[in-house]
Amino acid sequence: MKAEEFDEKFDRGEDVTSDLDLSGARRPGYEQRRVNVDFPVWMIESLDQEAKRLGGTRQSIIKVWLAECLEGRRRKTDAA
Repeated sequence: MKAEEFDEKFDRGEDVTSDLDLSGARRPGYEQRRVNVDFPVWMIESLDQEAKRLGGTRQSIIKVWLAECLEGRRRKTDAA
């Protein structure tokens, strides 16, 4: 498909995702990198309880809370 045809299809509001090769798509800055962090046992137990309560995993809880904390700090810095 030529770019012009693609643009016309998009402009008509048609779904163009089937025309895209997303196999190599990446979100810059969102690549995964493994890190190891040691937590005290009480903290792991608390994380597990919260994860069970919310129906998620310990890792997802940690990621969400860290993201919220970092976003809050960024907002404070931007506002200053």
